Amino acid sequence: MKNLLQKFIADESGATAIEYGLIAAGIAIAIISAVKGVGTKLSTNFATISTSLK
Repeated sequence: MKNLLQKFIADESGATAIEYGLIAAGIAIAIISAVKGVGTKLSTNFATISTSLK
């Protein structure tokens, strides 16, 4: 039983999956914030163009 517990503690195969998940989450947050910033600028530009055309 002690040997089995030591093998379980030493097993790091799940750690890699967690690390990849954290990296993917960080990239997703960066993309979302970038798209939100661009979307706000585009919205302002379209509003300005719409006002100019009236």
